[in-house]
Amino acid sequence: MTNRVTVAAVQMVSSDVVMENLATAGEFITLAAQGGAGLVVLPENFAFMGASDADRLAIAEPDAMVPDEAAPLQAFLAEQARVNSVYLAGGTIPVASGDAGRVYSACFFYAPDGSRLARYDKVHLFDVDVPGGKGHYRESASTVPGNDAVVVGTPFGRIGLATCYDLRFPELLRIMAGPEFVAAGSAFTTATGAAHWETLVRARAVENLTCVVAASQGGRHSAGRETWGHSMIVDAWGNVLAQQATGAGMIIAQIDLAAQQQLRAAFPALTHRRPGIGLIEV
Repeated sequence: MTNRVTVAAVQMVSSDVVMENLATAGEFITLAAQGGAGLVVLPENFAFMGASDADRLAIAEPDAMVPDEAAPLQAFLAEQARVNSVYLAGGTIPVASGDAGRVYSACFFYAPDGSRLARYDKVHLFDVDVPGGKGHYRESASTVPGNDAVVVGTPFGRIGLATCYDLRFPELLRIMAGPEFVAAGSAFTTATGAAHWETLVRARAVENLTCVVAASQGGRHSAGRETWGHSMIVDAWGNVLAQQATGAGMIIAQIDLAAQQQLRAAFPALTHRRPGIGLIEV
C-alpha cells in the first residue's frame, strides 16, 4: 500500500440534459487527474437531475460488465476512468430492475484501465417528510433498494461505497470493517444539508477512522430542485481538508495513509467494538 494518495470530489449542478452533464463531469475528472488524483468521486445523479426521482426512469440502462451503446452512462464512466487513469466512483445512475416502474440507484466503480470492479445499489431510500413543510420525498416509489454493503480493494487501500441517505446509517459503514476510504456520492436537500450534512460526513469519518470523500450536488437545478452542495474531503480525525460550498467544481486533497494507520494504532476504536451486546429496556 502506498503511503500517500490524492483524492478528489466533483461537485455538480446537474440538469435534465444528459450530454451537458457528461461533458461537465468529464472536464472535472480530467482536472482532478491532472492534479494527481488517484481516486475521483462523482455526486449522486451526476448524469441527470429531473424534477422528480421518477424522471430518471427515462434514462435507465441495463447492467453491462462491458458497456456498449445500450449502456452509455456506464460506457462514459469506464472511458473516463481509462483515459484519465484513475479509480472512479461514478456517483449514481439509474439501472433497470425487474420491478416495473422502479430502477436501482447504482454506483459503479471503475479501475484505471477502464474495467469495472464493483457495483453498489443504494441501500437506504429517502422516504421522508422534512419537518417544517420543507419537502415530501418517496424515493422508494421509483427506486428498488440494494441489500449489500460494498468495499473495493485497491493498491492504496479499501474503498467503501455509500450514497446520500446512507450517511445517516452508521451500521452500513460498520459492516465495511474499517476501509481506508469511503466514497459517498450525494444530493442532499438544502434543508437537510444545512442542518446535518457536515455533521454526518465528519461523524462517519471519525467513528470509522477513515477518509470520507463526499461529492454532492450543489445549487439550483434546471428542473427547479435545489441541493445543498458543500462537497467535502474529511480525514480520519474529522478534519475538513477541502470543501466547496455551492456551484459546480472540484476539490482535491492528499491523504497520508501512514498517519492514518498510526492514528488507528494509537486510538484503536475499531478494535473496541462489541457488536454482540444486548439490550435491557426498563
